Parts: sequence; C-alpha cells; structure tokens
Amino acid sequence: MDGSFSEKILCTKRSYAESKRHRWIALIWLPYSGFFFLQPWLDHANAKWWLINSIGGAVGVALFFGIFWNKPPRSWYFLFGLLLLGMGYAPFNGGSATFFIYCAAFSPFLANTEFGAAKMLALVVGAAALETWLFHLGGWFLLYSGGFSALIGTGNIFFAQRNRQNEKLRMAKEEIEHLAKVAERERIARDLHDVLGHTLSVVILKSELAGKLVARDPKKAEEEIADVERIAREALADVRNTIRGYRAQSLEAEFSHAKSTLETAGVKVNAETASLGLSPAQESVVALVVREAVTNVVRHAGARNCSLRLTPVNGSCCLEIHDDGRGGSQAEGNGLRGMRERIEALGGTVERDTRAGTKLTIHFPIHNSAGMEAATAPEKVGGWL
Repeated sequence: MDGSFSEKILCTKRSYAESKRHRWIALIWLPYSGFFFLQPWLDHANAKWWLINSIGGAVGVALFFGIFWNKPPRSWYFLFGLLLLGMGYAPFNGGSATFFIYCAAFSPFLANTEFGAAKMLALVVGAAALETWLFHLGGWFLLYSGGFSALIGTGNIFFAQRNRQNEKLRMAKEEIEHLAKVAERERIARDLHDVLGHTLSVVILKSELAGKLVARDPKKAEEEIADVERIAREALADVRNTIRGYRAQSLEAEFSHAKSTLETAGVKVNAETASLGLSPAQESVVALVVREAVTNVVRHAGARNCSLRLTPVNGSCCLEIHDDGRGGSQAEGNGLRGMRERIEALGGTVERDTRAGTKLTIHFPIHNSAGMEAATAPEKVGGWL
C-alpha cells in the first residue's frame, strides 16, 4: 500500500470520526425544544391537544436533527420545514417561537456568506412579525420569536464567519503539510536516483571488466571484484546518509570518485577544482550534480575525454562538465530534470550544449562572502591521460 493511499484512508477515518462527533453536538441545544410543551402544560390541555402538540414536537425534533445531520443544500429543506412548522403552530401554541429561534440560530452556519445569513435572518424575523400581525399573538410572542431570533442569529453570524475562517486555515495548513510531504518525497527520490544510478553503473562496469579478466588475469579480476564489494558498501552508507538528508563525503572526495569512475570506463579525465567555501547544502547539491553528470557520461555519451571544472565567477559558483561523446538533442531524463530542480532551488541555472559532445554549464550564487574571499585559483587535480 503506497503512502498516498494510506494518507487518504487516514484522512477519511479522521473526517468520519469528526463528523460522528459533531453530529451529536445537536443534543446540547435539543432541550430548548421543551418550551414548545410549556403552554399545553400551563393550559391543562386535553388529550387531543396534547396529541396534536406531541406530533408537532416530534416533527420539530426530526427536522432539528435533519439540519445537523445533513449538509447544504439538503439541510436548507429541513430548516425551511422547521420554520413552516413554527408558523403553523404559532396561532395556538406560543412555544412555537422556539422553532423560529432554531431557524435563526442555524441559518448563519448553513449560509456561505454573511449577506446570505442576514437575508435568512430577515426572513425568519419577518415571518414572526407577520404571524404576530395576522393572528394578533401579542408582544410577548413577537419578542420571543422575532427579538430573540434577531439577537441570537446576529451573534451566530460572527461565530459562523469565524468557523469558516478557521476551516480555511485548517485546510491551508493541511495543504501546506501535503506539499511539504510531496517535496520531501521528490527530494528523496532524486537523491536515491542519483546515488543508486551512479553506483550501479560503476558496479556494472567493474563486474563486466572482472568477467573479461577472469581467464587472462585472475589477480586483476579479484581486485575488481573487491572494488565492487567496496563500492556496494559505500553505496549502502550513501543511501543511509541520503535518507538522513546529508552527505558525509566531502566535495573533494566526490570529484576524486568521479575521476576514478570515468577512468574505469576508459574515459580520460581533466579535473580542476577551486576552494569556494560553499555551504554544506551547496556542496551536497554540487556532489549530486557531479554524480549524475558522470553517470550520464559513462552510460550514454560514448566519450573518450571528459573535463570537470569548478571555479568562482563573479561571486557565483561555476561548474562545467564537458565530454566529447555523442551529444545530440535528446529530451531531458529524470536525472537531468532533478539536477535542474536542485540548482534552481539554489537560485542558479543549468545550460546544456550538445553541439560538440555534451557540455553542462551550471551557475549559482555563493551566499558566503568569506568563502569567496578565500577562493583561490583552480588547482589541477588531473590532466589528459
């Protein structure tokens, strides 16, 4: 099961748990519906009126839970049904003002905007005023059904708006966390591609060479097999360092390793490096870029010669990798795309020239003035052999 599918299941379970918990919040406000039965009790209503009011109360409770347990637009149907129920019972049961108050209290949470909530609130208060006028229900009913509805509904507009803002913040936070996870996965994928791609290429080369030497030079074949074992062990350490997000190997050692890899593949190497005072993060990127470029030379270029140059240029780091192989205008693969993403993350650029072999020119700013002042002239590491 992949990570994204597992996360979807986790989010679904969390959403289900939250909705299951929130749906029972309705029980907190349900006791207020008891006011609907206050007037029949005070009036000592007979069995017939108790039955009629009990039916109304049961329908009101059903509509009440329907509002909580459904989402718009369906929940609006339950809300309007509760309003109509209140209007229907208002002429002979003043406790129906409770239904008006419920409608006014829930409207701001169902509406998408403050203006929509205000319109619904005006409708509820207008319906209460109309009922009072038509059936001469008196000022107390208007106070309860209209005044309390206006007061509670207006206050809930503020709370509903705050809830919507909190929900947006929560969604934004989840999106940021998701993007961070995606970026981290892509970084690990690039690192593993660079490390394993380079190492496996060297292992293949040395294994092929050992196979050719077994018959005519067993001693040399044994040395090559020993190198394969050493490289595999180093690769294991590199993979562990990659997962931890750092490199233990220095940039100088990386260039030395690249030179050795090219020479094993029969490519003559000219390497020049300068001390640039790069940060650990910049050194890590340069090391991975060198690895990927050297791997491509060994795999695809068919080159005889390759030059590696790392020098300071006008406050920037300049890395050039040039081979005299096939060149051509092949589309960028995953390795080159990953290389470009790494360099662009440092504020740099990657240029590829395939007219005469392949030449990669990489620039990125050095954010270390002390390191620039200490930069020296390129030091010759190797020459055309």
